Amino acid sequence: MIDRVELEVKAGNGGGGVVGFRHEKYVPFGGPDGGDGGNGGSIYFVADRGMKTLQKFYRGGRHIYAEQGENGASKKRHGKSGRDLRIMVPTGTLIYRNAGGERYLLADLTEDGQQVLVAHGGRGGHGNARFRTSTNRTPRIAQKGEVGEETSLILELKLIADVGIIGYPSVGKSTLLAAATEARPRVADYPFTTTEPVLGVVEVGQSTFVLAEIPGLIEGAHRGRGLGHDFLRHAERTRVLIHLLDGGSDSPLADMERVNDELSQYNPVLAEKPQLIVVNKIDIPHVRERIPELERELGQGESQIFFISAASTEGVHSLMAKAYEVLDTASAPQPPEALKVFRPRPKREKVVVSREGDTFMVSSERAERVLARMDLENPEARSYVKRQLAGMGVVGALKRAGVKPGDRVLFGKMEMIWE
Repeated sequence: MIDRVELEVKAGNGGGGVVGFRHEKYVPFGGPDGGDGGNGGSIYFVADRGMKTLQKFYRGGRHIYAEQGENGASKKRHGKSGRDLRIMVPTGTLIYRNAGGERYLLADLTEDGQQVLVAHGGRGGHGNARFRTSTNRTPRIAQKGEVGEETSLILELKLIADVGIIGYPSVGKSTLLAAATEARPRVADYPFTTTEPVLGVVEVGQSTFVLAEIPGLIEGAHRGRGLGHDFLRHAERTRVLIHLLDGGSDSPLADMERVNDELSQYNPVLAEKPQLIVVNKIDIPHVRERIPELERELGQGESQIFFISAASTEGVHSLMAKAYEVLDTASAPQPPEALKVFRPRPKREKVVVSREGDTFMVSSERAERVLARMDLENPEARSYVKRQLAGMGVVGALKRAGVKPGDRVLFGKMEMIWE
């Protein structure tokens, strides 16, 4: 079933700023005019109710890249920013960030047009025109662009339907969906004909509702056996369930109890959804003869049992009318909220310095970002970096740790020789 996919996404890198100077006749001291680089493109996922599966990600590949920002140019010309990338996904898609084997919910896209930013594009670097000061009128430094955010994602689709048809494999779910709607699911006489949910629209008078055939399951589905979670995650979205039973089964009651047990073990809320109990295949003579027996076996208090033939459509119209009546009184499901986890950076980041011989390791995200954007082969750039590090408290921390000129200092994967 194509309703779960793992993706790698990479936002665009920012373009680099440039070092440039005005060279014009009669302007002997034109000054710096290097422009800034453009920002890298960001990546968004957008809900589209016209899509039904995540299958396109299998055809189009599992890696997604946004456009890079362009470098700046002289005459203070800024580089073009990379275009943001908007990826369409079906409504009902949950987006998780996959980090070190742990996954964190970013968004639950339940409405058409909802969007979420999943990877932020890198900022463009400043050109040397930005570094001009009263004491340095001819700066010869420029920033590199920031690297765009890169992350692993897991996309899971939970269909958004009003009524779901559940039941064991081969009870006639596909046939019932075809009889009640214009949908044309694949129908065959072997288990697991349907490997992904199918939607259709049911018309009841002037009203309509969305009916979903949800793939069959077997014992142990709540642990992932058979179609397992692929079945169960779709049932979570529905408001009413049509529990379809095979009238020719040795024990339709036992079949129903096993399916309901799987529902409750996966998510107790599923077992509490309103259910219409429906016996199929009464067009078969020996099943029709069993109707009184099945009424006694399946009757629970005042619960109404429906007997239909999905193949001949007998009883299907009455069933759909009842489903709409129950749906009208059923409460809407509450989708899980995407938890907003705030990780504010402190105004003054705590700098941690450790030492191994003449090598010093500095733990500071801010310092790493500053170094990553400067050309450390440029003496002027190294002086600029040193001033930035002093303002962050890195220089003081290194001096307290005993750093001397010539020592190696590591900032994450970046290295510089202390001066």
